[in-house]
Amino acid sequence: MHLNVKNETSTLKAVVLGQPGSIGPIPSLEKTFDAKSYESIQQGVYPTGEAICNEMSAFEKILLKYNVQVFRPCTLENCNQVFARDVAFVIDDKIINSNIIPDREDEKEAYEVIYDQISYNKIYNLPEKAHVEGGDVVLLNDTVFVGLYSGVDYPQLKTARTNLYAFNFLKELIPEKTFIPLELKKHNTDPRKGVLHLDCTFMPVSNDKAILYRDGFLNVKDYHMLLELFEPQNVFEITQEEMYFMNANVFSISPSVVVSEERFTRLNNHMENQWGLTVERVPYYEISKMGGLLRCSTLPLIRENS
Repeated sequence: MHLNVKNETSTLKAVVLGQPGSIGPIPSLEKTFDAKSYESIQQGVYPTGEAICNEMSAFEKILLKYNVQVFRPCTLENCNQVFARDVAFVIDDKIINSNIIPDREDEKEAYEVIYDQISYNKIYNLPEKAHVEGGDVVLLNDTVFVGLYSGVDYPQLKTARTNLYAFNFLKELIPEKTFIPLELKKHNTDPRKGVLHLDCTFMPVSNDKAILYRDGFLNVKDYHMLLELFEPQNVFEITQEEMYFMNANVFSISPSVVVSEERFTRLNNHMENQWGLTVERVPYYEISKMGGLLRCSTLPLIRENS
């Protein structure tokens, strides 16, 4: 397989979709990895395995409708494998294994069936000190945006997934790209006060559009930089409540087709009526209760060069 991913929106040819086959029991509050799951368990609304399977099946049908080759990791018993984006990510022709939090390390085993089809010299492991997850890596051709957290309380924050060490390592690994760090707000238990990954606060759509949440960034200058880069008329700004429901975490199949949650009424109408996109609406509300949405569930392997 010849990996090729340069941005978030070029026509998708092959993707890994997470695996809902055996998500296991509802975790205890202490075992949650993100603020949304923490809240869902506290409120007694954590999704059932059946609901997760149904939503992921609806998403897979849309991918297959557009002739995307869909790979799935092997099913591990009692293991939540929904969010493929956390496990690895592709930049150009390289697949980079994330150093995910230790409690989720088992998930990596399930991807051997996919890695067997990739040339070994295109698979990269990170040094132990380099923490990064794919949700914090957003590609825009020659530019790579990396959401990170560099506060001294990094070790105490379960929701801080990407550090400065990883950012610098990626810069050295792929020197031909421009890497831009974006510091994110973090909170362990309140999903309205912080964001888990960069793709929860910023996401390119189509060729020159973007979804943006101002208050996800620790430094307001980062928000203004992105606003200027895409130009205000090409940016859809989401509210705190829309961020909470993960409106930024949509997934592009091509520059003209985007998959979005069916309840995102304001965003979906804007993408269709103002931006002229085809919006494929799927139910993904239950999965959002676990702190991720559509982009989080995917690991793109091949996109056509635009």
